[in-house]
Amino acid sequence: MSSGSEITNGSGKATVRSVGERQIEVVREFDAPRHLVFRAYTEPDLIKRWWAGRRGTVTVAEVDLRVGGAWRYAMTAEGGFEVAFRGEYREVVADERLVYTEIFEMQPDEGAVTTVTFEEREGRTVLTMVVEMPSTETRDLMAGQMEAGVQEGFDILEEIAREL
Repeated sequence: MSSGSEITNGSGKATVRSVGERQIEVVREFDAPRHLVFRAYTEPDLIKRWWAGRRGTVTVAEVDLRVGGAWRYAMTAEGGFEVAFRGEYREVVADERLVYTEIFEMQPDEGAVTTVTFEEREGRTVLTMVVEMPSTETRDLMAGQMEAGVQEGFDILEEIAREL
């Protein structure tokens, strides 16, 4: 992924770019107030509806939304294989900010730290996600894999937030 490249799947509303040597930044504006975007982003029943995009079915969405609390999401992807991520919340500020670790269970030695901020602007929400990877190589590998699904997932997340 080159610096400043944009997602090409889904609506095209999200942008993804490399930041520094080890970070991926995703920015997406949602047509919904931040408390509803935050709710859709953090409640297990709602996560199950958007996290896999259109690339599979979420089978697990466990959330203990507190500092030190654990989370785990798993999906059955196209082709029938399971993809799962887990982590721990380091910071939780309702409707404003989340900081959590993120580990892809098939590569448990390659964890990341993700910071998500929710900024309200005139009834709309700007979500900024910064994923800090352990190395440039890991960032480049993960950026290519996450670009395909993040746009679809965020399109669905917006639909859910607008329904709430």
